[in-house]
Amino acid sequence: MFNKEYDVIVVGAGHAGCEAAAAAANLGSSVLLITMNLQTIAQMSCNPAMGGIAKGQIVREIDALGGYSGIVTDKTMIQFRMLNRSKGPAMWSPRAQSDRMRFAEEWRLMLEATPNVDFFQDMVTSLVVEDNQIKGVKTGMGIEVKAKSVVLTNGTFLNGLIHIGDKNFGGGRAGERASTGITEDLVKLGFETGRMKTGTPPRVDGRSLDYSKMEEQLGDENPQKFSYTDTANLTKQRSCFITYTNQAVHDKLKEGFDRSPMFNGQIESSGPRYCPSVEEKINRFADKDRHQIFVEPEGWDTVEVYVNGFSTSLPEDIQYEALKLVPGFENVKFFRPGYAIEYDYFPPTQLKHTLETKLVQNLYFSGQINGTTGYEEAACQGLMAGINAHLKVHGKPEFTLSRSEAYIGVLIDDLITKGTEEPYRMFTSRAEYRILLRQDNADIRLTPKGFELGLASQERMDRVQEKINNTKEVINFLQTESIEPNLVNPLLEESNTSAIKQKTKLINIISRPQIQIGDMKELTSVKEFIADHQVDEEVLEQAEIQIKYQGYIDKERENADKLNRLENIRIPDDFDYRKLASLSHEAKEKLSSIRPKTISQASRVSGVNPSDISVLLVYMGR
Repeated sequence: MFNKEYDVIVVGAGHAGCEAAAAAANLGSSVLLITMNLQTIAQMSCNPAMGGIAKGQIVREIDALGGYSGIVTDKTMIQFRMLNRSKGPAMWSPRAQSDRMRFAEEWRLMLEATPNVDFFQDMVTSLVVEDNQIKGVKTGMGIEVKAKSVVLTNGTFLNGLIHIGDKNFGGGRAGERASTGITEDLVKLGFETGRMKTGTPPRVDGRSLDYSKMEEQLGDENPQKFSYTDTANLTKQRSCFITYTNQAVHDKLKEGFDRSPMFNGQIESSGPRYCPSVEEKINRFADKDRHQIFVEPEGWDTVEVYVNGFSTSLPEDIQYEALKLVPGFENVKFFRPGYAIEYDYFPPTQLKHTLETKLVQNLYFSGQINGTTGYEEAACQGLMAGINAHLKVHGKPEFTLSRSEAYIGVLIDDLITKGTEEPYRMFTSRAEYRILLRQDNADIRLTPKGFELGLASQERMDRVQEKINNTKEVINFLQTESIEPNLVNPLLEESNTSAIKQKTKLINIISRPQIQIGDMKELTSVKEFIADHQVDEEVLEQAEIQIKYQGYIDKERENADKLNRLENIRIPDDFDYRKLASLSHEAKEKLSSIRPKTISQASRVSGVNPSDISVLLVYMGR
């Protein structure tokens, strides 16, 4: 069946595996995507949504580079919201509610339409490694498939164990068996492994809910998109709803604590700090008398509902009785209870920036196997692993992103430099340069890189150049056009900002925090310019951000450039840190283990102090 050697084998078809397969194939590699169940490609195992705080920026970065996640999201979303609009543009984060079934279907159809991708349904049970280099994989049916590189994207399936109350059973996801054999192979090869935990809430029948007792959460009036391509605009949306737990709910949940795997010692592994189970929330935040519950539809037509905020592994009878006490859920019917799942992961300090393992050449890890949580975090790792697997087997230079270039760069650098002992989730606060890494400029930042790789098309590059040129035109117009006081003062007074007494450049008006460019669209000169030049909302927004925040952007760019100078100071791969007597013992230990490539990366290793960096700089003549 498989008498040829593939350039890239991707193991697992979740968000990481799908992006890895698409990227490598679109760059020209022959790809085999192996998954345990072809019917669950790109399954949304947890909530039916893409994007959110910092995660929305990642989806736009994936799209800008030429990945598929943004396109699939646009084609299958049922609601769009731009989060954090009340804050500065560095914090604006797009989020979409998705149709779970159509999301998975669209991903599969796009992969099937991608030349160079072959599919096979089976469990990969072992790796073929010779002389510390990957040579292929073996499957549960005893089939051996040869490959020049392998990308492991196993999600929560490696020795997965599902917990519901005092019951537990093997599984990688509800209704699906766990994956065995790979962990054991990797441990034999010398890899360090650990266990992590995540959880999911009950799924319920929307027909049994009383939405009149909940707060309706509408989508944006003018919904935007994730992809910078010409995907269709969302013309209708489905509402989400908000309700709250109460003291009666908390009391009922506490009745099951003695049967909870979280509290009786059955689960010892680390769970996600920023997405705790409902029992963790009422235990950790005992002073709060209620917690928010988001009631999220699973699609356009299905009645299934996701109860966001009620993740739990308590016994199913306790889950049911407690949820019935939530307003609107008095007559709730379960589709399935919530559960926790434990699974194997591999501390990501064992990886290079390309996501290739340090121990085995041409073997790449991406997604939850690296200790991350979230579709978006997984997808961007898959994209980068797929790109680098292709580049490596074709003898081309590696592709990495720095912390000042993308949230993707922040995520990967955090993982391989600092490691993680709990599921890693991306936040805007993790990025030092978030004013540079906005969701609105991901195409400007990254499409040229995707184009240079051969992943982003000429059409994408032309769109970016057009956006840059049009933005410059708008800024130039605002810099040169002046306005009379009588024409603009009514707007200024209405916006509670001081009136002008003489003719003033439009750019000085726009620079005021109380004024948005949209407020000025009805001014005759602005209206005529927009009509004559066919300026769209995206360009106007880009121009306004650059005008209002240019000082902050320039300062952050200056800081990034200073740090990037340390990126140019390379550390030899075989450098012996132990011979530097002035280095602290912890620095010697951590640096010898992680093997940073540059002084800049070394400075971010946990336990390495500024004095240790000074020692390294002196030793290297800097």
